[in-house]
Amino acid sequence: MNGGVQAVDNVALLPAYLAAGTAVLVLLADLVVARRGVTLAVAAAGAVATVVGAVLVGRGGPRGTFCAAAGCSYHWTGRAALVAALFGLLTLGVLALSAPLLRTGDVPPGEYCFLLACSMTGGVVLGAANDLITLVVALETLTLPLYVLVGLRRRSRSGAEAAVTFFVVSVVATSLTLLGAALLYAVTGAVHLDALGTALAGESALAHTPLATAAVALVLLGLAFKVAAVPFHAWAPATYDGAPLPVAAYLSTASKLGGVVALLAVVSAALPAEVTGPVLALLAVLTMTVGNLVALRQERMVRLLAWSSVAQAGYVIAPLGALAVAGGRTPEAVAAALAATVAYTVFYVVLELAAFGAVVVLRPAGADGGAIDRYRGLGRRHRFTGAALVLALVGLAGLPPGLAGLFAKVTVVRALLEGASTWLAVVVALNAVVGLAYYVRVAALLYAPSPTEPAAGIRPAWPAVAALGAVSVVALVVGFAPQLVLDVAAR
Repeated sequence: MNGGVQAVDNVALLPAYLAAGTAVLVLLADLVVARRGVTLAVAAAGAVATVVGAVLVGRGGPRGTFCAAAGCSYHWTGRAALVAALFGLLTLGVLALSAPLLRTGDVPPGEYCFLLACSMTGGVVLGAANDLITLVVALETLTLPLYVLVGLRRRSRSGAEAAVTFFVVSVVATSLTLLGAALLYAVTGAVHLDALGTALAGESALAHTPLATAAVALVLLGLAFKVAAVPFHAWAPATYDGAPLPVAAYLSTASKLGGVVALLAVVSAALPAEVTGPVLALLAVLTMTVGNLVALRQERMVRLLAWSSVAQAGYVIAPLGALAVAGGRTPEAVAAALAATVAYTVFYVVLELAAFGAVVVLRPAGADGGAIDRYRGLGRRHRFTGAALVLALVGLAGLPPGLAGLFAKVTVVRALLEGASTWLAVVVALNAVVGLAYYVRVAALLYAPSPTEPAAGIRPAWPAVAALGAVSVVALVVGFAPQLVLDVAAR
């Protein structure tokens, strides 16, 4: 503070400036040049600049801005840099996967790239949000463009239905989050996460009031929608299947990443572990179990990936469910639970994007994911794409050679054991076994004897192939260097 005026650290805000500037430049490029290739190039360059800016600012150490006596509303740390870089890379990958869709003319490229850049901006700010107001605004900036992206395809009734479903359920979830945040402010008089954590500390009388308990539950339930946790998951399969494939890829990765970051922020700093732990443990068990069991019966590829992502959300939030026990134990156990959540999310995002990327390449431009049986034998005719899809599927299942997924599940189980939540570790292990059935079924189908009809997607667009190759390489690299991701997540 200087003379009653908040000092603004423009260096800390640089990644957010770059992301927001990308959205503005995309609009100008589409208005002035009006060429699809130029618009895509500007959006891609902006995403790369955002990643570079996030990494450079992150290397300079923690920085805060918009600070008051209670704390800083915007706190840039190594974890915030990791989140911003992930959102930038996700946007870059989805732009490359969108080249075949934009070529069909069913989606206006200017509006499409602008909305992606706006969503990226929300994700970048979300990673550094340090109060409830900034957190909710950033989360909605991430989510609002997705409503339009889902239904942006012309003459698509399924897209319109998916967009309405997503919008209606999301509005209800956001209302719950805002109501919970308002009640927390009414109880504590604070909005900064650290100040909330102090006010709701274990021995505080405020932490045990019915109003505070209701407020915490409302915030958790509202954020559970963003990660598609049961019972707030029903929107995900319908929305993914009705959206264009690249948008479904972004929804299943960026939206879930945003929800996890928001949950991590409020659980680790603001909300009492004795309240959040049991709720999140129950949500984790229900989510992974329901997701895996329903995925066993799916006949469409995107719906299978959607239910798989529901199950993966259970694995992601399971370590947070151990905090009720770990919070009363050692700081090391708490840190391990938080790092496991971040690391698993990183591995999931990479593998899920690879899976959707392979589906985009194997399907005709502008088509939906199709029935699973349509993929029979495609691994024989498209060896690279088939291998990439198998790598992603076995990684999500937690099998070698998908070492990233294997390490992710081991990290979660180890964090649960360190947090004295053995029963939850057993549930995670059992669900991982159940998940093998549908992942292995699809992987085997890719190399099964195929009918005589020609394969779909014989001449995929080179940007989509390049994006799939890059994501597959990243999946292999992080699988062989998992400790690097865990070390960054622990900071």
